[in-house]
Amino acid sequence: MKLKGSFDAKRLRQREPSNWGARVAAAFSVLLATLGILLAMAGCAGLLGNYAALAELNANRPLAAILVLVGLLLLWIGVRVWRRSRIRLRRGRELNLSPHLMKKHD
Repeated sequence: MKLKGSFDAKRLRQREPSNWGARVAAAFSVLLATLGILLAMAGCAGLLGNYAALAELNANRPLAAILVLVGLLLLWIGVRVWRRSRIRLRRGRELNLSPHLMKKHD
C-alpha cells in the first residue's frame, strides 16, 4: 500500500489536554509551603528568643504558638497539594492505573 503525501500520523493520535491546572496548583502549593515555613520560623523565634523586631510575639506566647501551628499546617497542606499535582503532571493519559501501582519517583 502506498502512502500519499497528504498523510499525517499526528492526526491519528488524540490531542492531550493541557496541564495548566496542575501547573498552577503546583506553583500555588509551593507558595503555600513557603509561607508555612516562614510562619513557623517566626513563631519559633517568638517562642525561643527576645528579639527586638518581634516585640509583639515576645509579649504574647500563645500567639507565637498559634503561628507555629498554623505554619506547620500550611507546610503540610502545601506539600500534599504539590505531590498530588506532580503525580497529575507525570501521569500519562493512555492507561488508567491506580496511583499505588505506579513507580514512586517523588
